[in-house]
Amino acid sequence: MDFDADGTPLDGRAEHVRRAVERSLHHLETDTIDLYYLHRVDPAVPIEETVGAMAELVTAGKVRHLGLSEAAAATIRRAHAVHPITAVQSELSLFSRDLLENGIKEVLDELGIGLVAFSPLGRGFLPEPSAASTTSTPTTRAGACPASRPRASPPISHSWTGSVRLPRHRGRLRDRSPWSRVAAQGAVSIPGTKRRAYLEENVGAADIALTTAELSALDSAVPTGAVTGARDTVEGLARTNH
Repeated sequence: MDFDADGTPLDGRAEHVRRAVERSLHHLETDTIDLYYLHRVDPAVPIEETVGAMAELVTAGKVRHLGLSEAAAATIRRAHAVHPITAVQSELSLFSRDLLENGIKEVLDELGIGLVAFSPLGRGFLPEPSAASTTSTPTTRAGACPASRPRASPPISHSWTGSVRLPRHRGRLRDRSPWSRVAAQGAVSIPGTKRRAYLEENVGAADIALTTAELSALDSAVPTGAVTGARDTVEGLARTNH
């Protein structure tokens, strides 16, 4: 049996899907889950079986919408053929654009499936504030990027961070710019923060409308291919189904 990153066994069998949703309903003290995600695709179980069981939960009124996480384009198509998929969760940021290049975003747009982006700030890479500069160099906040992430680990990160400069036009593109960039790709970001001030800043990013020139500047600052190294370990990528 395969395992998820936290050691949880991957189990896409129909009986496990049913048990898992009952457990979630109990812990959440609710009768219905609005969006029920398959967190990781079980390579040992046909996606049709897993999504079929999830679809039964929709019919039973226990779940309203279905979602997938870190699923390949072909898997998304197969799942959507069984039951409409509402959202797919995957990594997307200025530093990780894999799904824009491997056909996943194209399939989502074609099928009308929403994209939910996690790690929109590149697993901890943020511009280093500097009032005297109009650009900023990506740095890693302490504890934000574990060494197990190849592209965040020295010396790989040292090989590319020096060539990336994020523009900050009159302060509008500061730390919130990656959030706005993800929104511009038609995605909803998953925020993660330990401080209320950052939460409020993240929410405020939804009101920032970047111009075409600003978006172009961001693309130029972190061009495709500038970031080297895999976004996850070999074991982690094996669990993404990409």
